[in-house]
Amino acid sequence: MKRRKILILGASYGSLLGIKLAAAGHDVTLICLPNEVEAINASGTIVRMPVKGQNGLVEINSRDLAGSLGAAGPAEVVPANFDIVALAMQEPQYRVPAIKALMSEIGKARVPVMSIMNMPPLTFLKRIPGVDDAKLRHCYADPNVWDLLDPQQITLCSPDPQAFRPPTEPINVLQVRLPTNFKAACFTWPADNALLDELADGISAYRHRVGTDVIDLPVKLRVHDSIFVPLAKWSMLLAGNYRCVEPDRVVSIRTAVHTDLAQSRRIYEDVQQVCIALGAAPDDLVPFDKYAAAAEMLESPSSVARALAAGATAVERVDLLVQALAEHVGRPSADISRTVANVDGWIARNRTAAAG
Repeated sequence: MKRRKILILGASYGSLLGIKLAAAGHDVTLICLPNEVEAINASGTIVRMPVKGQNGLVEINSRDLAGSLGAAGPAEVVPANFDIVALAMQEPQYRVPAIKALMSEIGKARVPVMSIMNMPPLTFLKRIPGVDDAKLRHCYADPNVWDLLDPQQITLCSPDPQAFRPPTEPINVLQVRLPTNFKAACFTWPADNALLDELADGISAYRHRVGTDVIDLPVKLRVHDSIFVPLAKWSMLLAGNYRCVEPDRVVSIRTAVHTDLAQSRRIYEDVQQVCIALGAAPDDLVPFDKYAAAAEMLESPSSVARALAAGATAVERVDLLVQALAEHVGRPSADISRTVANVDGWIARNRTAAAG
């Protein structure tokens, strides 16, 4: 196996993919804030996850792995020196001037890019036949960022694993709540797909030592021929994550999904129909019952709900994007429009409070 150099923008969720790649023997650099750079370079990254058959959480420390995992600021790296770039920041963060400048350099370097964002890059949506990206630009904090990348060298990976930074732990610690797989769509070009397959195989082959046991860890990277497989996450986000945002409070994903299961099923299946209208096959998508069972374990509000409750004035707008695409394919949804209105309301109040 060739030792690859991988650049990941984002040190929170990005550290999960990063530590899996470092375990497979690759050299990973996380782009993050100065305090995160200092903590990661001093102490490594720690990821804890549940593993079937193990008591408690299994801890993986980047300092114990065959590969390496370090951190840097956006001006400290040369994208042309990396084999692949992964995008793991929240979408509004890409409008920050230093990050936007780095994105420009990534585009110029012609490096393959894989997004593990909930919000699909506008660049990726250009790969879907019949989608008019001009009608989706209002869904992005700065749509011009995504013009810097080549649609032929970008793919989307559904960020299905659920993870969070425990509030009482140092910032270099990440805890996995739901250890499912990353599901990546294929690239356009064979060489980029060969690299993606190589990374996936390396992650699958890794075995972790716990005491005298050698175990297989969850959270794999799975590569799919269909570009529509990552879109399966949209139904989950609209039925769960964004419905955590109620008009005057936020609730857990479990509450959002299971308080009115029939409504959740309707929203979930409405979004699936939007994906099918765009070109997805039913087999590309995840059945509602499987999602609803997983949601039983998600007893915290989603990241977007937590951000709004904390006063965020900009968040990823997958809700707005799906609303626009639903209208584009002639399947508007009153349920989705209510969710969009709830998020709009929180953002408006937060911006008023921030201005005052």
